[in-house]
Amino acid sequence: MINYPIKFKPILQDKIWGGNKLKKILNKDTQGDQVGESWEISGVEGNISVVAKGADAGKKLTDLIKEYKAELVGEKVYARFGNDFPLLIKFIDAKTDLSVQLHPNDELAKQRHNSFGKTEMWYVMQADAGSKLNIGFKKELDKREYLDYLERGKITEILNFEEVSKGDSVFINTGKVHAIGGGILLAEIQQTSDITYRIYDWDRVDAEGNARELHTDLALDAIDFEKKDDYWLKYDKKLNSSSEIASCEYFTTNFLPVKGILEKDYSALDSFVIYMCVDGQAKITIGDKSENIQKGESILIPASTQKLTIEAGQAELLEVYIK
Repeated sequence: MINYPIKFKPILQDKIWGGNKLKKILNKDTQGDQVGESWEISGVEGNISVVAKGADAGKKLTDLIKEYKAELVGEKVYARFGNDFPLLIKFIDAKTDLSVQLHPNDELAKQRHNSFGKTEMWYVMQADAGSKLNIGFKKELDKREYLDYLERGKITEILNFEEVSKGDSVFINTGKVHAIGGGILLAEIQQTSDITYRIYDWDRVDAEGNARELHTDLALDAIDFEKKDDYWLKYDKKLNSSSEIASCEYFTTNFLPVKGILEKDYSALDSFVIYMCVDGQAKITIGDKSENIQKGESILIPASTQKLTIEAGQAELLEVYIK
């Protein structure tokens, strides 16, 4: 049986829009100035997480699932996803604006890319003054009107921008046009998918003068052109209590502020649990095995875990699982 808090080695990704907050604020081991993402727990082919320490140190996440199956992920999760890990957990530092993009739903992603779709959510950990997210359109559009704005280079005129600060949380359905604005550091929980349709990239080029590929045609059948105010997530911040931020068929995320010693009982939950530390630090103990977690780190709790304790002077965690 596998029954201890599992920490993985972060997979750091350089991005044209990345910065140095992952190092300066989250203490990631990097010297780069364009590090945009830290993939904390990943089953994406080519970027599979590796256990950092403990009895299974050096093993890949996919190997753990093959070895421990439902003990690691839960009976229902294993029946649904088999040896594929269903979530991708990230920290993202946007020094400059990400491209305006969207993600296909499960049906399109399966048909075109043999992949899952990409429903996701964001929790803002830090934002420079005036930083904004693009979430959807200002108004309802049809394909013809959208293409007209795009072809005239006026797409930004119809994008909806929202100023954000620490603690804000947003849900991004498949098909919704979106972009993380410069100056924002956030935690992202998403389906296991790396399928992105880029529709606008602020006319920027790389060091060789090359623009990144756009996916205008692929995006056209995937975009949700309706104006929907369905993205803001509200939640409680009650100390030592799990308060739901978001829940969908792909994941549930709770906000869990901890002070002192908190006992958690997961005996009725048929799923793994992931803790993302978004502030402070804590010690997580299962039986006689403990692991420390600090701001910018993530830990996987096996589904076989019945009970654990969290001890913190002060910590804020995101608690993620599949219902």
